[in-house]
Amino acid sequence: MTNQFAIPTAPTSSITPVLARNRAFAAAGGHKNAVVFPNLRLFVITCLDPRVDPAHFLDLELGDAIVVRNVGGRVTQEVINDVAFIAQIAENVLPEGPLFEVAVIHHTQCGAGAFADATFRRTYARRIGADEADLRDHAVLDPAATVASDLERLSSAPAISERVTFSGYVYDVLTGLVQTIVPALRKNNDSEPAAATIRIGSASS
Repeated sequence: MTNQFAIPTAPTSSITPVLARNRAFAAAGGHKNAVVFPNLRLFVITCLDPRVDPAHFLDLELGDAIVVRNVGGRVTQEVINDVAFIAQIAENVLPEGPLFEVAVIHHTQCGAGAFADATFRRTYARRIGADEADLRDHAVLDPAATVASDLERLSSAPAISERVTFSGYVYDVLTGLVQTIVPALRKNNDSEPAAATIRIGSASS
């Protein structure tokens, strides 16, 4: 007789192997020296592509930087709000001088290029209930160009403190190198003195 109350077999969880790594991390005390405000005064905005992990290609340690990742590493209104939030907290800790640098990093071979395809864009817009025209602007076909446009949007956002520095880069997934597109600037578009900025390793084109 068939058991009508049989408990279904639980699916295999993809996170199970990395939970074992977490236990090793905790046992080694790797979390104990982490800080709330980043050691490098660096805020990285980049893509969620698994090839584009700043902990690896920038060799960041725990606590070095704040990192926000989304599709394409684009500067959305939500990202602007996040930067403004951290800036307001930093202003309470640092009464004067630069707060931190926001580095926008786009990359080659970005999957966000799919937004340039009308069929993909239309289907995805229906799936998430978005405006198809807005999604077209999220396409990353020329990462140097999108970095520059996103830096313009970010640096002109009135919600963000003028004590924040901005810079833009492109990461090449084939060479592993980061190229500087927009050197560090303040909101008034003046070049920031080298002593007051955090520099990301760059490579000439």
